[in-house]
Amino acid sequence: MKLQQLRYIIEVANNELNVSLTAEKLYTSQPGISKQIKQLEEELGVQIFLRSGKHLSDITPIGMKIIDVARDILNKTHDIKVIAQEFTKPNLGTLSITTTYTQARYALPSVIQKFMQVYPEIALKIEQGDAAQSISNLKNRVTDFAVMTDISNLNDEMIALPCYHWNHAIVVTKEHPLANKTIIQLDELVQYPLISYDSTKDGTDIGQTFIEAGKSANIVFNTADAGLIKTYVKLGAGVGVIAKMAIDEQYDQDLVILNASHIFSYHTTYIVFLRSLYLRNYMYDFIYQFSAHLDKKMVNQAIACTNNNQILTMFNGVKLMVK
Repeated sequence: MKLQQLRYIIEVANNELNVSLTAEKLYTSQPGISKQIKQLEEELGVQIFLRSGKHLSDITPIGMKIIDVARDILNKTHDIKVIAQEFTKPNLGTLSITTTYTQARYALPSVIQKFMQVYPEIALKIEQGDAAQSISNLKNRVTDFAVMTDISNLNDEMIALPCYHWNHAIVVTKEHPLANKTIIQLDELVQYPLISYDSTKDGTDIGQTFIEAGKSANIVFNTADAGLIKTYVKLGAGVGVIAKMAIDEQYDQDLVILNASHIFSYHTTYIVFLRSLYLRNYMYDFIYQFSAHLDKKMVNQAIACTNNNQILTMFNGVKLMVK
């Protein structure tokens, strides 16, 4: 049994049994992959894949189990290299992050800037994605960390560390009827078209607040981009509901910012990573820079918990920053 054979069956499964596409991605030949898979099946005495003619048509039940174990084996071989590098080249490596537009634009820049100054030889990669994409990237080890709000679909193989709470704000033009209001009520918001986030992408369902109050919100435009929300507000398309952290005092002087914390419940931003991820020292440092209560001792204590409910309980007495 060769590691290369294990890599082939994993990648074939990842590419929906398309051997030709797998060969293209791995810069090898289709016949070579097919031959190696066949040799592995013969050695094990079981079929990993079902076939229809010359094409793979499905993964057998035993094949599913073999592929899962193969993933673990390849991940461990990667970890061995990482552990060695931690001692031989402690300040050399990579850090990859998947996050939403708002987090990437407004929460991460100062942290990234400081991190790059301290660790100039660490290769940083940041990818924008919603909650589903973030979880997929973590599972497939495309990225190390996900900075996200919606953790409803996490399993216990993923660690979710609460970083800070954030509230929504209402944004209108200076000419808007709501601009001079000190406190805005939900009854007033339903009178105007609303522009806000796509709840299917980030789990911050603005519309649910109206439903629970027995109201009907007129949401005319959804987007993941807070900047785009503000652009359409300035065009007079409606009232914007955005994350308060997305307010830029310098560039948003032509907008009126109104408190919405009494209308919409706060949300929490988390750093999420696989329980099996080997955390290098610079990764601990990044987490600490992003959220100062998450020192190495606290992170390790969270990892020692068996599930995320225990982790959340662990943080019950910790006062998180509100943005």
